[in-house]
Amino acid sequence: MRELSLAVLTKNFPEYSLLSGDVGTVVHSYPDNAAYEVEFVTGQGKTIAVLTLIPEDIRPVAAEILHVRSIAKAA
Repeated sequence: MRELSLAVLTKNFPEYSLLSGDVGTVVHSYPDNAAYEVEFVTGQGKTIAVLTLIPEDIRPVAAEILHVRSIAKAA
């Protein structure tokens, strides 16, 4: 995936209140796409986390409808 692409989590990261299906933005791609830095933000633009993720942890956004949830529900 390229920088500034949307990325969908494929697993939970409860320590950051992030769930599979949450959407973040790729902010850095390591050589050979070995890993990615992905930023996750609230609807108000507050950063929840910037995680270093391997390709198995994320996937590109497909033809999907995005929805919102309260961050407190993931804890």
